Amino acid sequence: MAATASSNASAEALSNLRIVVESNLSDSRLSELGINSWPKWGCPPGKYTLKFDAAETCYLVKGKVKVYPRKGSSSSSSSDFVEFGAGDLVTIPKGVSCIWDVSVAIDKHYKFDSS
Repeated sequence: MAATASSNASAEALSNLRIVVESNLSDSRLSELGINSWPKWGCPPGKYTLKFDAAETCYLVKGKVKVYPRKGSSSSSSSDFVEFGAGDLVTIPKGVSCIWDVSVAIDKHYKFDSS
């Protein structure tokens, strides 16, 4: 097997969101995941309140978004966010409630975890 792209990928996890972002994936990794066979979804710039009832993995073809956690406490601040954009592979766990602040229209492939 060829060298993995994970050593080159920048992965970050924001503990309060538990969202993982991987950047700089190789074409072979994208092919291995079968991303082009996943359904597509898109949206224009704006703010969207989302709740993930299943874990989602998505690959952004276009766009840029900041994701803010939705919490019942007032401890959430505008500094609590994760940002990702075109070329990023994002894993969002089941149960996450958040606001997507889309600054550049999103075009993404996605799949939900079947387990």
